[in-house]
Amino acid sequence: MNKKKMEKVLSIIMIAIVIIFNVLTIVNAVDTGSKFEPSGVTGEGSTMDTGSVQNLGQSIFAVVRVAGILISVIILVVLGIKYMMGSAEEKSEYKKTLLPYAIGAFLIFAAANISQILYNAFVDFSATGS
Repeated sequence: MNKKKMEKVLSIIMIAIVIIFNVLTIVNAVDTGSKFEPSGVTGEGSTMDTGSVQNLGQSIFAVVRVAGILISVIILVVLGIKYMMGSAEEKSEYKKTLLPYAIGAFLIFAAANISQILYNAFVDFSATGS
């Protein structure tokens, strides 16, 4: 597949993903007929269990992280085999794809640490702000 076709296919996939997420977005809103007063909102009597939501988010994040790491390792192995078996011209092409791959792999491996740092920063910020 040449580069133009690959760009078109990726563009179509990205557009499809955006459309799907826009269609599947659920909004739960109720018109109470009265003016909403933010000062009247309190957290008292709330029965929402945030622990289950947090556990679900952590589970999803763990699955995505492991899948990303597995995919990046598999791609690295495939690129390495192609590099070893390729001609001089093919090797130069693989060297060109190595930098974007390295950046993506770094982001995948660092995503867990980056997200944990951001989470801790926001938790600390909200704890000191209230």
